[in-house]
Amino acid sequence: MLSNRVVFGYHGCDASLAERLVTGRADLISSATELEWLGSGSYFWEDSPDRARRWAEEKVKKGGRGIKKPAVVGAIIDLGNCLNLVDSEALSLVKEAFQILKTTTESLPRNKGQDGKARGLDCAVIETLHQFRAENDKTSFDTVRSFFLEGHELYPSAGFRELDHVQICVRKAHSIKGYFLPR
Repeated sequence: MLSNRVVFGYHGCDASLAERLVTGRADLISSATELEWLGSGSYFWEDSPDRARRWAEEKVKKGGRGIKKPAVVGAIIDLGNCLNLVDSEALSLVKEAFQILKTTTESLPRNKGQDGKARGLDCAVIETLHQFRAENDKTSFDTVRSFFLEGHELYPSAGFRELDHVQICVRKAHSIKGYFLPR
């Protein structure tokens, strides 16, 4: 688990939203779909403005959905009490949450999709963990952080892929200390 570490995160979006965020005229809206691998919240690529830009450009190519002019906004994020899924202790909590979900639901959601981006099961497990902590008066997590393998192998049988990244899900808006436009 991480605590009180500040990182730079980058969010792909429309240029008009980036401008409103930086000037304080808007806040990011928390996303809560089954595509959200780390549960509900606002998503950022840690230390990767290029990856955020590529995501926004990809959205435009696929029909836009809210993005006409792709841009990137940077955020200063205090991870606070972070569910850091690079840490074995955090992974144990997720494993326990899966067991809870398995015993409390009739039909488990599934991770599906050829590209692995529809992560209904993973999202449900993370949300179960948050709910369990709330119901048992345990400290809630401000953020969730994880490493993801994504894209094509860099070379045959590589352990690295062209879109690998660290993603941060900000669950509590106070974790975002400020926005900026990257150079």
